[in-house]
Amino acid sequence: MTNFMQRGYAAVEGGNIAEATLWFGKALTENPEDMPAMAWYGQCLCNIGRRDEGLPYLRKAGRHFVEIARDSKDITVVLEIIEQLQHWSDFSGSLELGLSAVQINSSEARGFQLLALTYSQLNKTTDALNAGRQALELAPKNTMMQILQASLEADAKLNDAARQRLEKVLSNRLNAREEFRAHKELARVLDKLGEYDQVFPHLHASARLSASLPEINAQDAAFIPNMIKSNKAGFDRGLMGRWSEAKFPQDQPPPAFLIGFMRSGTTLTQEVLGSHPGIFVADEENFIWAMHRELHQMNSSNAGTVEKLKQLDLPGVMHLREFYWNRVRQRFGDSIGQRMFVDKYTMNTIDLGLINTIFPDAKVVFVMRDPRDVCLSCFMQLMVPSPATVHLLSWQGTAEFYVQIMDWWMYIKQQMTLDFIEFRYEDAVTQFEPTFRKIFDFLGQSWNPDVAEFHKHAAEKFISSPSRTQVTQPLYASSMARWMHYETEFAPVSKLLHPFISAFNYDPF
Repeated sequence: MTNFMQRGYAAVEGGNIAEATLWFGKALTENPEDMPAMAWYGQCLCNIGRRDEGLPYLRKAGRHFVEIARDSKDITVVLEIIEQLQHWSDFSGSLELGLSAVQINSSEARGFQLLALTYSQLNKTTDALNAGRQALELAPKNTMMQILQASLEADAKLNDAARQRLEKVLSNRLNAREEFRAHKELARVLDKLGEYDQVFPHLHASARLSASLPEINAQDAAFIPNMIKSNKAGFDRGLMGRWSEAKFPQDQPPPAFLIGFMRSGTTLTQEVLGSHPGIFVADEENFIWAMHRELHQMNSSNAGTVEKLKQLDLPGVMHLREFYWNRVRQRFGDSIGQRMFVDKYTMNTIDLGLINTIFPDAKVVFVMRDPRDVCLSCFMQLMVPSPATVHLLSWQGTAEFYVQIMDWWMYIKQQMTLDFIEFRYEDAVTQFEPTFRKIFDFLGQSWNPDVAEFHKHAAEKFISSPSRTQVTQPLYASSMARWMHYETEFAPVSKLLHPFISAFNYDPF
């Protein structure tokens, strides 16, 4: 092992990924055929936001280890790289290596499991089911694989089969994580089957179990509520409009931001906008949060975000805009071209004060949906643990978090100096062309009738949102007023939601 590799490993252990990237890069320069160095270098590049650079290194290392595995039949390292590619949303690369891995060693259940996950993310439902079946033939007692297979069956509209599988799983002795997942999936399946009276007992069971999961307990539940409280106390029209008259360089253009609450219709909007030839949409990339961290690195004092923005001069604003665009270019390379860039990251809603201050020339598209349907969908959906999603594990917590975020929106939109437009998900479904004509006009883009075929565009790519299976279909109205199936469940949260139901002009309870 070279000294460069040792230093790289030490930097990883110390959490300094930027330094690790440097050392693994040096190791690769010293020996371009060092495949462990190549794999680590690719992984580190992805970690620091340079995904378009990092993924080719991971893919090349994966192909090399595939060739080694042809003789040894040991696909362990290949599977590790597949997991990395999946983590970084490179499901095309994951598919290539996954197909090779199961061909080399068809007795490894994990290979078929990863292949099933890959096919699922690529909306290849039949292939995902078949890979899942092969995994279960090899490991029939693997509970998490049984739960995954039920999820794949539900995606394929095989809901009776999914129900039977999950009920059988729940009849066994399970650990907390397995039971949590099984209850959550069964609730989703029962909802699809119209067994509405059985859904919430399973959701409440999953909520109780979530409290014992380490990945849930590791989240800082106070982080976002504290951030909102601080933002509400500090951001006002004077601060956000401070640089409204500034002239910014052409290579620092204003993005457009697509935001709202989770499960409110932002993914549908993303796919419609992304179907327009003049628009490029970034799907759930944390460019603004990276810019937020850069602001705090520029000013190492203990002051909060608002105070640091007040101390920022115009060169500092220029630096943050340049930082933002550098991250965008590192992620997407030259693929954006001359198209309008739309940054879709749902929880950028929380950072609207920062966005307005640094990009006073930006535009914001805010998607609304009936608060009852939003809360129901969030509570029913299985989501990756984060400081935001940790609030969505209980029914009361879901409603309270929705109120916190939307109360912030109601405040900040009165203070913002940038241009914004609000529209309702339900209007997009029932009045598609008039609704989206207004949005494209707001964005300065001409109407293109091809955007009505957004679902065909969506079916050909990976979408990070849980809504990926919905937006690959033509528009449908069955997601509207779903809450009415569960009207009695809203009694404990109706007072919380009522002000927003009224403010957004939805029919009251």
